[in-house]
Amino acid sequence: QLQLVESGGGLVQPGGSLRLSCKAPGVTLGSYMMGWFRQAPGKEREGVSCISVTRGTNYAESVKGRFTISRDARGNTAYLQMNGLKPEDTAVYYCVANWNPRSPICTMEPNYTHWGQGTQVTVSS
Repeated sequence: QLQLVESGGGLVQPGGSLRLSCKAPGVTLGSYMMGWFRQAPGKEREGVSCISVTRGTNYAESVKGRFTISRDARGNTAYLQMNGLKPEDTAVYYCVANWNPRSPICTMEPNYTHWGQGTQVTVSS
């Protein structure tokens, strides 16, 4: 079973930045489509961003222009750079992955096979 490990969450003031990271120890993720979802208290889980094996990307409208998803040169680690954070970005952020070595696009639907445990992001003054 693929284990995804997120890091980089924390407490930040409005307007601040955080960078989330996601990797699977001992596993090469170069053939996996990857993404980030989030869930705030009392709200449904929502897709934030995703990236394909060829680095095609998608973003939720609420984060466009503020968040950037990327992956390292070998595709083994995915990142979510979050700038201009707002209180409404407060949520648990989950890294996700699906085996998909061919598709140049990625999906924002929550039908990913592999999910991390989540990392808390809190935006507050």
